[in-house]
Amino acid sequence: MLLSRPAAPETNRSRRMSHEQGFWAIALAFAVSLAFTVVPTPLWALYQRHDGYSTIGVTIAFAAYAFGVIVSLFLAGHVSDWLGRRRVLLPAVLLEALAAVLFLTSTSFTVVVVARLVTGLGLGMITATATAQLSELHAKARPHAGRARGDLVATVANLGGFAFGPVVSGLLAQYVSAPLRTPYLVFLVLLLLAALAVALVPETVAVSSRRYRPQRVGVPAAARPRYFAAATGAFAALSVLGLFTSLAPAFVAGTLHHPSRALAGAVASLVFGSGALTQVLLRRRSIRGQLATGLTLIVLGLATVTAAVWAESLAVFLAGGVLAGAGAGALLKGAISTVVDLAPAGIRGEALAGLFLGGYLGLAVPVLGLGILTQLVSAPVALLGFAAAITALVAVVARPLLHQRG
Repeated sequence: MLLSRPAAPETNRSRRMSHEQGFWAIALAFAVSLAFTVVPTPLWALYQRHDGYSTIGVTIAFAAYAFGVIVSLFLAGHVSDWLGRRRVLLPAVLLEALAAVLFLTSTSFTVVVVARLVTGLGLGMITATATAQLSELHAKARPHAGRARGDLVATVANLGGFAFGPVVSGLLAQYVSAPLRTPYLVFLVLLLLAALAVALVPETVAVSSRRYRPQRVGVPAAARPRYFAAATGAFAALSVLGLFTSLAPAFVAGTLHHPSRALAGAVASLVFGSGALTQVLLRRRSIRGQLATGLTLIVLGLATVTAAVWAESLAVFLAGGVLAGAGAGALLKGAISTVVDLAPAGIRGEALAGLFLGGYLGLAVPVLGLGILTQLVSAPVALLGFAAAITALVAVVARPLLHQRG
């Protein structure tokens, strides 16, 4: 396998940012792109009311997004290892901008599904590429420092972006005119600014020749059990986060009788914000400690959220969301750090793409199953089945995840 070489020096004219400035530019572009992907979260009730979307329709739109992420990760999530980080990241951010334009043109179900698919295609290219580039920019900016700062910023940008999007979207939808267009217009501007910033960031990988092939896992054979355990942990973490960006607003508006769009956005932001905060608080803990904390809090959070829906208690639901979000954040950070430890630098983007491929399967499959279940049984019963399935998965992966060094 041909490993990517360090990037060739760029001229002052072409490189207008230092590696430190580029590090923060990529972090912000990463956060803005991820924030955009969850802009529809507090808006689904509006689509249902104004355009007649059913619950299964919302689930299909969400599944289109997750399908786009999975396809993109499989086909393009790893190519930045030899094509160059910037050459992949810039068009990916512009794909997100294209999706924003689609949302602005129509609220019809077909257009929204296509826009969600395009959103997912862009995000699949962004996730592994931005994570790898942040690690490399940090290493170049601070060559004698450890990797912890780069890992932390990457994971906080991930969940911090998810936290930022719904609260901004919900507030705009609640208090500004044209609620199904204004949030997308605001984020279109932010995405175009992010694309401009990415264009000015120094490259960290030299372009090299390599025969194209779809995504495959690029880790040493001896490390694969740990790698697949980490990917399964990401599956569980993103399953929980997917719940709060798809059907949780419907639970809040319907079962819990709180229809406020601002509240729907705030709930999702609270979940993702607690995940980002937990990542910061656990930054000095070992990888094993992060994973153990994440696995424990996810189970407690799911149990609390399920109890809240059965008891119709918003306060308990919020508490469970905080616990579940914190658990997902800790588990995701531990999984990413595990993979970065395992993967050689030349295939880091490929290995991370594989990790996020597993994670976004978790974003799609369990939530789609939950959406179908809500058509067959009551919302509390459907949520109980979802929580039981994820808890069983956590129990299965706990041993291989926790029996590792670090």
